[in-house]
Order: sequence, then C-alpha cells, then structure tokens
Amino acid sequence: MKLHRMIILLAIAITSVAVFKLVYGQQNKFKLRPDAKGKLCLNCHEEFKNKLKNQFIHTPVKEGECSECHNPHTSVHGKLLDEDPNKICSKCHEGIVPKDPKSTHKVVMEGNCVKCHDPHASNNKFVLLKEGNALCVECHKNIGNAVATAKFKHNPVEKGCMNCHDPHASAKADNLLKNDLVTLCVNCHKTDRPSFIKQHMNYPVAGANCSSCHNAHGSDRAGILFDNVHTPVANRMCNQCHEAANSPTPFKTRRAGFELCRGCHSNMMNDTFNKNRVHWPLVDKTGCLNCHEPHASKQKNLMNVSVVNLCGKCHADTMERREKLSDQEKQELTVKKGKADKGAFTHNPVQEGNCLACHSVHSSDNALLMKHPSIIEICGTCHDWQKHAAHPMGEKVADSRNKNLKTDCLSCHRSHGTGNRHMIPFPTVTELCVQCHKQMKR
Repeated sequence: MKLHRMIILLAIAITSVAVFKLVYGQQNKFKLRPDAKGKLCLNCHEEFKNKLKNQFIHTPVKEGECSECHNPHTSVHGKLLDEDPNKICSKCHEGIVPKDPKSTHKVVMEGNCVKCHDPHASNNKFVLLKEGNALCVECHKNIGNAVATAKFKHNPVEKGCMNCHDPHASAKADNLLKNDLVTLCVNCHKTDRPSFIKQHMNYPVAGANCSSCHNAHGSDRAGILFDNVHTPVANRMCNQCHEAANSPTPFKTRRAGFELCRGCHSNMMNDTFNKNRVHWPLVDKTGCLNCHEPHASKQKNLMNVSVVNLCGKCHADTMERREKLSDQEKQELTVKKGKADKGAFTHNPVQEGNCLACHSVHSSDNALLMKHPSIIEICGTCHDWQKHAAHPMGEKVADSRNKNLKTDCLSCHRSHGTGNRHMIPFPTVTELCVQCHKQMKR
C-alpha cells in the first residue's frame, strides 16, 4: 500500500517538474538566466531608459521580457525581431480583428501596427504615437484639412474620430464605422423631437441614409449639408421630386428614372436625346442617379464620386491600365533620378482623371461619345500638332494599312497609353513607321 502511494506521489512530482519545464521553457525559450532579461538589455541600450519613463509602457517591456519580441542572438528580420514584423503583434493581440469583418483598416491588414503604436512606450494611451485626431490625420490629410477648415463643425468629430470609427476593423459596417450609419446618428440625434421633424419637412427620415445630404466630417453649409446641394433640397422643396410627407409612400419619386429629372432639366434632356449616341447609364431604370446624387454631394455637379472613380466603375480596364502606366512612369523616374526619356507613357487628361476633356458625358453624334467628329480637331484643342509633326493627316489621306481608314492622330498614338513612349503601339518609333513604310524596313 505504501509502495503504491509512493509511486503515485513520484508520478505527481515527475509530472509537476515536466509541466514546470514546459511552461518555463515556453516563457524562457532562449534559456536566459533570471538576471539576463530586460535589465541586461539596458546595460547596452542605455538611451532606452528614458523611453521607460513614459506614462504608458507595452506590457512585455514593462515586465522586462524583451525576448517576447526580439531574438537575443540573431534573426532574419530587422531589429532582431523574432517574427515577421507584420505578424509579430498578432501573437498576443489575436482578437483585434473580428471574425468576418465588413471593413478593416489598411494598416491592420498590412500588419503595420507601428504606424499607429509605439511598440515600447508612449505618453499616449494604448501606446499611440500621437493623441486623438492628430494621429488619424497623419494619413487622412484630406479629411483632416476639410475638418479643420469647415465653417460648421460636427461635434463628435471634434471630440475624436473614435466616436464613430473603430481603428482596427468593424464587424458591422463599411468605412470602419462602429455601427450602421443610421444607428450611429440616432444615438445623438433624437428623431422624435419636433425641431428635428420640422427641419426635415415632416418626412419620416428616422431610418433614412443621413449621408445622402449631410457631411459627417463638417461642412461650409449650415446643417453640415454637403457643399453642393440640389436646388429643390436647398429650397426645402422635397415634394418636388417625392410624394407628400403624409402619403403612404413618402420617399417614392413622382416619376421613374430620367423622366423625373426632365421636369427641371428639359433643355439638357432634349439636347441629349437628339444625339445619335446616348451614354447607356442614362437610359436604364436608375437613370441620372447612376452618376449623380439626388440631394447633395461633395463633388461638383452632384457627382456620386470623383470623375475618375465614377468612370472606373464601368471602365475598370481603362483605369487599371492608367494605374499601371502611372506606376511604370514613376518607377522609371526613380531609376533615372527624375531624368526620364522624352515622351509620356500616359495621356495627361487620362492621368488626371479628366475623361471629359475628350468625351461627352451624356450623349454625342460621334463614336465613343467624342466631343468632336474629327480626332485631329479634338487633339488640336491641346496639341498644336502642326508645329511638331509634318506627317500628312486628314480626310484626304488614307491609312495604307487599311484603305477604309483615314490617317489621324490615332493612326500612330493610343489616347489612353500603351506602355511605350509617346503612347505609340510599338516599342520604338522605327518599328511604328515601317508598318506603313515597308520599303524602309531593315
């Protein structure tokens, strides 16, 4: 009996030792002696002592566990990090990004936590590099400038971006919003108040999309309306487009598609539909709203988004090529230290996202909705080609490769770029010229 008890006690002792070694081994994977942790590191990294005087210290640093993140001997990663810099934080901070998030902060997706946090210590809560909105506007400069210069401020934005946004990821909404837009807004704005109802012309907007009229970051217009407001909205004439506020369907429009817009924009509509070619988004069931906002917008002409992003919704291939050629040009400039060869990879209006420089947005009598029937004439609005080219062009000059075509700018150039200098379809000018002048081929 005693022998049996002794065997049990011995087994418990062996197990305890094994567990201790396992746990201690995990905690002390480099088998460092007790005094060879944080304190030993500070013998060499003396300047780091001042860092530890900051108010908020990262837990491993505070506990002297430098080897939680760094390898004391050697590493394939910079600063002797024990893991890939983009993955090391997630070892401890696993729950930062929720499962199946609807939106995730770009720096979080990249694992670039040090863009916002100091990995050692800081005087800001959560070891942030800067406090409050000052950190966010380091990257979001356009929003920061708009917030700073807006005449009418939004109180939650003034107090801090984190009132509405999650800095890491959101499981509930786009744009890192903590909740869906309506829920966020009604937390502060009580929709049953008489003043609120009156401001919205008695329409039941409690569940409506507030951002169809209001700029959440602030505006130069009262009520933080977007800077560009549709005239009926500005004049508080909602029933000009919608059914009456007390009707069973108050948000239903009085007419569908472009027919609703024709009431005010009849001249534009008549001019549009008198052309041979109509831009197809105009004539589907959505009509004008494919491109325009019905209430208010930060873009001119009440556009949904910037022209380049709007056109890119349908013409993604053109915009993808634009991005690639822009990157190619930047890389070459970097390699050649700003002294690139003459001749652009990309057409300037395309690079600027100014599609309207060449195309009519609603309709045209010309192919590809061009503004002018003559390619030579439309290019001539920017390029005085007669000063730099002696090649014969025009209606009387046939393209030798295809007698059905006339020679114009597009016989040699591609308006959206090709990846070759001067936007020509071949790597060199010689290769281009001998396509017609075969007798000169060598």
